[in-house]
Amino acid sequence: MPVFKLDENEIVFPMPELAEEDGLLAIGGDLSMDRLLLAYTNGIFPWYSPGDPILWWAPKERFIIRPEKIHVSRSMKKFFKKHDVAIQINRDFADTMHRCRLKREFEEGTWINDDMEVAYGRLYENDLALSVEAFVDGQLAGGLYGVCLGRCFFGESMFSEMENGSKVALILLARILENNNFVMIDCQLPTDHLASMGGEKISWEEYRKLLDIGLAKKL
Repeated sequence: MPVFKLDENEIVFPMPELAEEDGLLAIGGDLSMDRLLLAYTNGIFPWYSPGDPILWWAPKERFIIRPEKIHVSRSMKKFFKKHDVAIQINRDFADTMHRCRLKREFEEGTWINDDMEVAYGRLYENDLALSVEAFVDGQLAGGLYGVCLGRCFFGESMFSEMENGSKVALILLARILENNNFVMIDCQLPTDHLASMGGEKISWEEYRKLLDIGLAKKL
């Protein structure tokens, strides 16, 4: 089945269930706020290399962290006891997203380009995205950013400036989300790092149910 080509003048996606086996659903379109919101509320997200057309993904197997099940390892528990740790929400969204971009460009390449920074900055300005910055002993240690809709947080990227910086950000964010009855942190793609912190694979059907609950849709 050919990948669906989006029309820039029409904000629409094919059904996520029609995605290819690798999760690729559609190509093209733009990163307008309306299109991004339609995507995320249907379990779709953009991910593409700089210079390439926008690719939209809806993997059939999803990877999430349930906030109440965030795993804090023994070594991290010792780290929390040894250091003064804290987070700030939305200290500087643009700076946090750019730090994520720079870290990835240096280490492994990144999908975060100028257009992505502008698009997600627009979501932030409309209270649809947020950043989390972690501090260890008063110094910026790491952070993350993502889209926040209803009671779902869609994590986009993380960075660390110090040991365990991104872990501190994620653990403390999960505690806040749990206290506010969030149903999931959508990690999009599995990594060993996130798996060690409580990430789990679930079926598209279970993911869709959680998404609907988190967005307060009627089932």
